[in-house]
Amino acid sequence: MARQEKTNAVRMLEAAGIEFETRSYDTDEHLDAVSVAEKIGESPERVFKTLVTVNDKREHFVFVIPGDCSLDLKKAAKVSGSKYIEMIKMDLLLPLTGYIRGGCSPIGMKRQFPVFIAEEAQLFESIFVSAGVRGMQILIRPDDLIKITGGEFADLI
Repeated sequence: MARQEKTNAVRMLEAAGIEFETRSYDTDEHLDAVSVAEKIGESPERVFKTLVTVNDKREHFVFVIPGDCSLDLKKAAKVSGSKYIEMIKMDLLLPLTGYIRGGCSPIGMKRQFPVFIAEEAQLFESIFVSAGVRGMQILIRPDDLIKITGGEFADLI
């Protein structure tokens, strides 16, 4: 598939020689992963959303979970070695990551944060994550997502 634009995520994947595809879709006010899955004709379990959190020590962590699931904050705190963890405030997303809501990719953030990917990703040959803009998803093998983000699989939902 032709790539419409080169996002940070796309540039990083190309530079690393990692195989991936992009899938574009029309955007509207529905930014959730379930709506995105419907627009690209995929199962919500295979379209993963990227969540950015902060812990009790003001450290940031990134969690990548299936679009139709919710992050278990207790599991997230445990896996990240935190006393507690919470979602960051939306107005901090862009300055912290370089990405906007509905276009936040776990690949190519302004700074590298610890990344945890729901172990359910391993059930699929490939999964979708945001390409770093609204209207584009990246199709990538879960192990390659681990490789490019320095992440690890974890029980998160």
